[in-house]
Amino acid sequence: VQLQASGGGLVQAGGSLAVSCAASGGTFSNYAMGWFCQAPGKEREFVAGISWNGGNTYYADSVKGRFTISRDNAKKTVFLQMNSLKPEDTAVYYCAADRSMWYVVRTSVKQYDYWGQGTQVTVSS
Repeated sequence: VQLQASGGGLVQAGGSLAVSCAASGGTFSNYAMGWFCQAPGKEREFVAGISWNGGNTYYADSVKGRFTISRDNAKKTVFLQMNSLKPEDTAVYYCAADRSMWYVVRTSVKQYDYWGQGTQVTVSS
């Protein structure tokens, strides 16, 4: 499966931004999906994940209550709505697909099989 992330940009602290990730070339509903972020000089880390039908979601503590992950299997797209953004949310955001455990959400980079190219999110103070 190929993943294409889009929707990043520049926003002021306290603002909102939505990113999306469109899949092609596979059966989208066979995968759990995740969003990860990577800031300069830091390792890529888990942000949010969603199971194949949206029944299970999981968030990093740092974004819980501010970010919402969702998916539309008919459109083969996963979304990340980011509210109350903080400067420390600044990073490149990557979407990823997990083909092995489609009904649960896993949080390790190594557990995801396919990755999008990333989209930059910059939050100014």
